[in-house]
Amino acid sequence: MTDADLASLGEDRTLLLVDDDEPFVKRLARAMEKRGFLPETAESVAAGKEIAMSRPPAYAVVDLRLEDGNGLDVVEALREKRPDCRIVVLTGYGAIATAVAAVKVGAIDYLSKPADANDVTNALLARNEALPPPPENPMSADRVRWEHIQRVFELCDRNVSETARRLNMHRRTLQRILAKRSPK
Repeated sequence: MTDADLASLGEDRTLLLVDDDEPFVKRLARAMEKRGFLPETAESVAAGKEIAMSRPPAYAVVDLRLEDGNGLDVVEALREKRPDCRIVVLTGYGAIATAVAAVKVGAIDYLSKPADANDVTNALLARNEALPPPPENPMSADRVRWEHIQRVFELCDRNVSETARRLNMHRRTLQRILAKRSPK
């Protein structure tokens, strides 16, 4: 981390990371700490709101879907306590409607998972005049398709027939896709 990068963070380098994926949030916290931030983590909406109310950070990265509710509730709490907080919403359930909702409640950017620490840092530090650069290694179309199928499969409680129906796909085709390893 260069002195210029640290200067762009400002005096207050506090960062709140809210995500219920414990390994991911710990890995992201370590990576953001190396980039000069002072991260604090929460794994639920309740914990995120409690931190937002008691110790509102200068920066925040909030997962949209959490075990106990919607991450946008944390975004609203942050905006209420600290209007200048720069908030990025992360989600594995990317859709235009949720991106619009996130920006309306106060997020400055919206990133789809898997997002790495460089993507998050670029989004947090980007100013309104300049768009952050595109990701260095975007997911392939095959990987995006596989991720979507996996997400719907999990939402259907791993029921192959229900997943196939929702994806408008033959059940046996879906079984073959699920039996393969994830594409790069």
